[in-house]
Amino acid sequence: MGFEEHRKKAPKKLRIAVLVVSDTRSAAMAKGLDEDISGKIIVQKAREAGHEAVRTIVPDEKVKIRRAVTGFVSDARIDAIIITGGTGVARRDVTIETVAPLYDKELPGFGEILRRVGYDMVGTPALLTRASAGIIKGKPVFCLPGAPNAVETGMGIILPELGHIIKHARE
Repeated sequence: MGFEEHRKKAPKKLRIAVLVVSDTRSAAMAKGLDEDISGKIIVQKAREAGHEAVRTIVPDEKVKIRRAVTGFVSDARIDAIIITGGTGVARRDVTIETVAPLYDKELPGFGEILRRVGYDMVGTPALLTRASAGIIKGKPVFCLPGAPNAVETGMGIILPELGHIIKHARE
């Protein structure tokens, strides 16, 4: 079986959980203000690719991040999780410390490619992201930076391969 024939067996219509990790966006939502840009970009890109997406916002707190991720992982209706925010080097950036220990398998190529493409676009500031991806209980999880341009770039990397990744993660 050729590569293209192999890819055709990947699921086409996916349900993606989008998790926005941000103290400021979470505080704004508590006041009834939806100031999130990056999560909305993920939802829009997913829908443009023919998928469904649901979006949740939590503050930069390990317990709330972990609760959201484990909830999505245990939800049979969710095929993949895309997280934005908390991947930098600031003290409050705890997404990677919270999510990476949950990985059954890490997908190091994702962070490597995102940083490489980011470097071509913005130069050495691309080194500040600790973006990563892995598989948790058969579901791919991607941790993107919070910057809208990084999210756009990340979705360009994720979406073309997402169904294929899910197919293998379920095997």
